Amino acid sequence: MCGRYASTRSSTDLATLFDALDTTDEALVPDYNLAPTDPAPIVRVSASAGSRVLTVARWGLVPAWSADARGGARMINARAETVATSRAFASSFERRRCLVPADGWYEWAREVSVNGRSASSRGARKQPYFMTRRDEEPLVFGGIWSTWGTQSAQLLTFSVITLPAAGELTRVHDRMPLVLAPDLWSAWLTDGEPLGLLRPPAEDYAAGIELRKVSNAVSDVRNDGPDLIAAITESADQSIMETLF
Repeated sequence: MCGRYASTRSSTDLATLFDALDTTDEALVPDYNLAPTDPAPIVRVSASAGSRVLTVARWGLVPAWSADARGGARMINARAETVATSRAFASSFERRRCLVPADGWYEWAREVSVNGRSASSRGARKQPYFMTRRDEEPLVFGGIWSTWGTQSAQLLTFSVITLPAAGELTRVHDRMPLVLAPDLWSAWLTDGEPLGLLRPPAEDYAAGIELRKVSNAVSDVRNDGPDLIAAITESADQSIMETLF
């Protein structure tokens, strides 16, 4: 799954990158520890604007037919295997897809001990990793969006598509976000047959994704800041934890 990620680029940078109209109204702030229900930038095609727009949406899709918005916290991910048929996600997948810009995403993997115990052994420590581009270019997830509520109090929400992890990414988790290389951004937004896009990135693009060991400080959603995505050693991790706590 994808349950935490970082997105720190400015609205100006993102609007330029995606050739999108910036409608964030200066509501976008850097976030190194994005969690479910947090506001985050997305890029979608707006029928009223007739172009791509950059806007802020809440992470955790709330279908238009929901009785209330509380279920959104459980709808942060949509599985590629069922997104086209799920009652909650199918209509958004067909007509309301978006790009979700990120610096990278976090996963927690169990560490193998020195005596060779399995990584899944009970009691093994969970180590956070940050998956990010080695060239520091942005990662872009394939997402879907929806609106909920009345016109006067409308809530814009989104989910990130996930699929089975591929290549080196299987070392930290069996799932990964749908990562879209730049040549697929336009197709994801507008293609009438998007099922063919539900696949891992090409090997050469995936090879540019680094699995970076980061501080356990990211495990607390109250923590934020660039230290969370910095590669660390055990001694550096202890120093960061002592500073924060």
